[in-house]
Amino acid sequence: MIKLFMNGMEVQAEEGWTLLETAKFYGLEIPTLCHNDGLTPWGGCRLCVVEIGVTPKTRLVSSCTYPAEEGLVVHTDTKRVIRARRMMIELMLSTAPMSKKIQDLASKFGVTQQRFPPRNEECVYCGLCVRICDEQMNARAIGFQNRGYKRKISTPFDIKSEECRLCGACIYICPACSARCQGPNAETDICNACLQVEPTCLEEYGELTCWMYDAGRCGTCVQDKSR
Repeated sequence: MIKLFMNGMEVQAEEGWTLLETAKFYGLEIPTLCHNDGLTPWGGCRLCVVEIGVTPKTRLVSSCTYPAEEGLVVHTDTKRVIRARRMMIELMLSTAPMSKKIQDLASKFGVTQQRFPPRNEECVYCGLCVRICDEQMNARAIGFQNRGYKRKISTPFDIKSEECRLCGACIYICPACSARCQGPNAETDICNACLQVEPTCLEEYGELTCWMYDAGRCGTCVQDKSR
C-alpha cells in the first residue's frame, strides 16, 4: 500500500491508483469532464486538477492521470485549484455554451461571468467519443484530426466510415450533446439557474474542508469576527 496525504489526512492507495481514484475512495469529490471509469485516462479537460507538494513549491496536476506516490502531499480544493477550475469552465462555456453539463458546472463553481466570446463550436475536445468508439465499441470509426485551432473530430478523410455501426455511443457520452434547460434560444451565455452559494470556508481556510455537507453549504465554518 502507498501512504500519502490528502487535505491533511493520511490516506492509503493501491499500487497503480491515480490521485482521482484515491480521492474517490475516501469520498473526496473532484469534478471531471473528460474522465470516465470505463475508459483510459485522458487528462484533457483539466477540471480534475489538484495541488501537490509543499508550499512554496507546489504545482497543479491532473488527478485522473497522476499516480499516487509515497509521501505525496495533495490538496484538492485550494484557492489556486478553484481558480484553475473556474478558468477551464469559462473556456469550455465559450466553446459549447449550449451544454447542460457545462452550464451545471458553471453554476456549481460560481462562474457568473463570461470573459471569452462564445464560439459555439459544440465540442470541447474531451476525447470521450473517440475513446468509447475505440475501447468499448471496438470500431475506431472516429478520431482526432489536425492540431491547434484546426483540430477536430471526424471520420478518416471526412467520409462515412464503414466501421461505424450507428450505435450512438459517441452521442450518449458527449457532454456537449446534453442541451441546456433554456433550449437553443437562450438569452444569456451563462444560465446560473442552479447557482450555488459561494463556499464560505474557502475564504477562511483557503481550502474546502467541510465533512458534514457539500463544502460551504452550512456556513458554520465561517468564524464569527464580531466576537
